[in-house]
Amino acid sequence: MSEFVIEVKGATKTYGKNTVLHGVDLQVRRGEFLTLLGPSGCGKTTILRLLAGFETPTSGQVILDGKDVSHDPPEERHVNTVFQSYALFPHMTVFDNVAFGPRIQGVNGADLEGRVMEALRTVKLDSFAQRRPDQLSGGQQQRVAIARALVNKPLVLLLDESLSALDYKLRKAMQIELKQLQRQLGITFVFVTHDQEEALSMSDRVVVMNTGTIQQIGTPREVYETPANLFVAKFVGEINLLEASVAAVHGDGRYTIDIHGRRFELGARRSFAAQQAVNVLVRPEDLRIWRAGEPRAEDVAQTIEATVEEVIYKGSTVDLMVRLATGEALSATQFFNEDDPVFGNLDYKRGERVEVDWVPGWEVILPHD
Repeated sequence: MSEFVIEVKGATKTYGKNTVLHGVDLQVRRGEFLTLLGPSGCGKTTILRLLAGFETPTSGQVILDGKDVSHDPPEERHVNTVFQSYALFPHMTVFDNVAFGPRIQGVNGADLEGRVMEALRTVKLDSFAQRRPDQLSGGQQQRVAIARALVNKPLVLLLDESLSALDYKLRKAMQIELKQLQRQLGITFVFVTHDQEEALSMSDRVVVMNTGTIQQIGTPREVYETPANLFVAKFVGEINLLEASVAAVHGDGRYTIDIHGRRFELGARRSFAAQQAVNVLVRPEDLRIWRAGEPRAEDVAQTIEATVEEVIYKGSTVDLMVRLATGEALSATQFFNEDDPVFGNLDYKRGERVEVDWVPGWEVILPHD
């Protein structure tokens, strides 16, 4: 048995003169939670529709469990889809909504009742079997849609932005429930979203897409901490971008990087040439802010002068917007620690002069686009 339950090979999709997928290759492992992440129009939903059988590729293959299903209709594929709208039948009870698919397949009697109630127990709605959808909350309706998709025991569950209709708190709770459910069932989930937080919090791997191509595939941590390019860095989370140049190459991935006349000794996973223009990327939570005369961490070697423009209090953190003399704006997230003499005082004022740096090694260096 192959490690991969889904393989997409060179898939292209064209509508008239508009190509929305450009030779996409993708492998989905058995039992993993994979998220397709990207902005509107990037091709993520098109891939989902190819997997579901709602679309056929213009060229390339879709292989499910070792079989080429590129041109098979949805009912001949062992996959089910949970849509953004849930698509529940309003005149049917919860039980009948979940039973709809098995009944079409000829399942009835005790077998039908057993399968439906098992699916409802899985999503903790067995006591709601006789209610109608309009008697349920948004989160409960979503769980009914999931139960209806799970009742036929699919190889793969496809979820098309299925949390986007929920409010913030319910969406956060459902993220946890979905991941726990996927782990409990051991079924492969392929989830589509434009929400970076959803992708990072639920996924085993994330596929970042843009303009019909895959930009990066990796674990949430890999995608966040080591973005493959500037698009991924900017799209996944907040990022500070510092324009810089390579002042010297030392070998073993070590460089002297010139950032606005200040020189930093930094490491990089890529190879760069002397005088090459680069971008130094630092996440807001990795940026450090220093006041004149205050104690500093031992690893501070070089800093850049800045002015505080905005101070946003968020309870356990303070977000600062600082501006460099060059005009570049940087965002910094500072965490409260009242027992730390270095980082405990976050009472910054607008217009205050500060200096910024980051822990060496927490930056990412990419070629300048």
